[in-house]
Amino acid sequence: MPKDVKKNHKQTFFKGIGSNGLNKTPEKSIFTNVFFYLLLGLILLSVISPYIQEQATTVKKPISDVYKLILEDKVTKVTVHEDKVKVDLKDGSSFTSEKEPSISFDEMLTNNSIDKNKISEGIEVKQTIPWAAFWINVAQIALPILFILFLFRQVRGAGNDVFAFGKSKAKLFNKNSPQLKFTDVAGNDEAKRELVEIVDFLKNPGKYRALGARVPKGVLLVGPSGVGKTMLAKAIAGEAGVPFFSVAGSEFMEMLVGVGSARVRDLFDMAKAAQPALIFIDEIDAIGRQRGMGIGGGHDEREQTLNQILVEMDGFDPRVSVIVIAATNRPDMLDPALVRPGRFDRRVVISLPDLREREEIIKIHMRGKPFVDGVNTERLARRTVGFSGADIENMINEAAILAASLGKKAVDEKDVEEAALKVQLGPEKKKLQTEEERKVVAYHEAGHAVVAAFTKGMDPVHRISIISRGMSLGFTLFPPTSERFNDSKSRLLSMITTSLGGRSAEELMFGDITVGASNDIEKATEIARKMVTEFGMSDLGPISYNSEGSRYWLAMQMGESKPYSEEMASKIDQEVRKIIDKSHEDALKILTEHKDKLIKVAQELMLKETLEAEEFETLVGIKVTKPLG
Repeated sequence: MPKDVKKNHKQTFFKGIGSNGLNKTPEKSIFTNVFFYLLLGLILLSVISPYIQEQATTVKKPISDVYKLILEDKVTKVTVHEDKVKVDLKDGSSFTSEKEPSISFDEMLTNNSIDKNKISEGIEVKQTIPWAAFWINVAQIALPILFILFLFRQVRGAGNDVFAFGKSKAKLFNKNSPQLKFTDVAGNDEAKRELVEIVDFLKNPGKYRALGARVPKGVLLVGPSGVGKTMLAKAIAGEAGVPFFSVAGSEFMEMLVGVGSARVRDLFDMAKAAQPALIFIDEIDAIGRQRGMGIGGGHDEREQTLNQILVEMDGFDPRVSVIVIAATNRPDMLDPALVRPGRFDRRVVISLPDLREREEIIKIHMRGKPFVDGVNTERLARRTVGFSGADIENMINEAAILAASLGKKAVDEKDVEEAALKVQLGPEKKKLQTEEERKVVAYHEAGHAVVAAFTKGMDPVHRISIISRGMSLGFTLFPPTSERFNDSKSRLLSMITTSLGGRSAEELMFGDITVGASNDIEKATEIARKMVTEFGMSDLGPISYNSEGSRYWLAMQMGESKPYSEEMASKIDQEVRKIIDKSHEDALKILTEHKDKLIKVAQELMLKETLEAEEFETLVGIKVTKPLG
């Protein structure tokens, strides 16, 4: 990195080491500390020295003994030090005594009719500086001065901090920092292929410029949370071996107006000085939202920051090898001027990992952890359909924690299965339920399972349980048997019918209903409404009535009405009700026809609490488990 970039970087990231953000030399710090401790030691020594001398004298007598010994002509010398009286006797011994503080020793002898000439060597009076009183007086003057200097120093430091607001808070990762490679990021093969060109350009810009190709100014990584957008950005920097400036979108925002745009300028100046370099802005939607959205939560400071980013990216010199990588899970909220070609030239979509990618991710996170031999990673990958990379990492970590808490030396598949349930549904909880409540929950979950078993197109039952997890009193799992990226109308209807199986079982067996089906009803209604308003799977035809899209949402925030009439809203509600009612009837019909199987499954659940797929197949008398994959 060039010298000026290093200097700027040090002042930005190591500010505050000295009193005003400047680094003190070690020699100066050592000298200051030695001088301070030496001065403090001298002060303490001067204060306690009289007490040390006093403790050194072992014999102490009352003043009346002094008078008596003088009259008996046994005293050689008397030494007076403040209120202390030291008496030396002719036999070579000595002792100490105390006199009254308000009168001299001579006056005391005169008042007691004692001739001081009886003391052979006379009386010696020692005059010393009262160090304790001296330092108290010094402290009364020095402490207020030191306090004022401290306040002045703090104010000056605060002033420097104000000017430092405009400095970028980006973290710098260079060649000396821990490096990530593409081999450390499992999955996302298509995204990696697109990003390899970025790495190659940073390594070999000459071969692209020879053909007149310019550097891509920006790459936008789009995908849900936890799929590895940040890891991919770090892997690009690791592969290219260039400085990597990482910053979050929210770090540009401060209470002072203009700070965001100043930090953007500083960040781009640092990157240009260190080129070839990468700038990574995580969660760019924090500052890159569409402008002109004052009613919907717009912010003038945010818009100024966004404008500065637009200027910096559009004003790049074609010879500048600086690439901006941004990540977001809300691309629909970004300003069109930000995502146009010329600023973000590429949009790389990173989706949830598929079966093979999940298996690779599991193997990566299993590194460094003791697993028993024979762990089937493919089975675990099939079990985790819909998991992101972050979910899988959390699952493996929870499995290791569970195995350690049970005193195991290695992690097995049962630990991973339990960890997967914990990630999906929450930890297992033993609630004190009455027998009647357990019975209702058992029939509710059995209703889901039996309806799924006899509904065409529904995934097979994997596990049924009436053990409480998270907010639910029981659960029935239907993990997909294969990767599915598209759903048909018949499958969506089967999902709605299965969701209503629990409520239908309660009606059939108890003639009453409970609040336990609220989440099932919510999911069924959501699917039905999307079928009508988004997917065009109703008698209203292939027309979008989705008012939650970014375009319609923005219009409604600006005070405009829904994109359809009230009459059409009524028809949408009728179509949703029609789908829900038909699915409810189908669920009731299936359970009525197979009531004996419903009772068997519910009774077995009350006995065992949890049923696996094989046990459920035996109870219903049909083969419902499909081959994996």
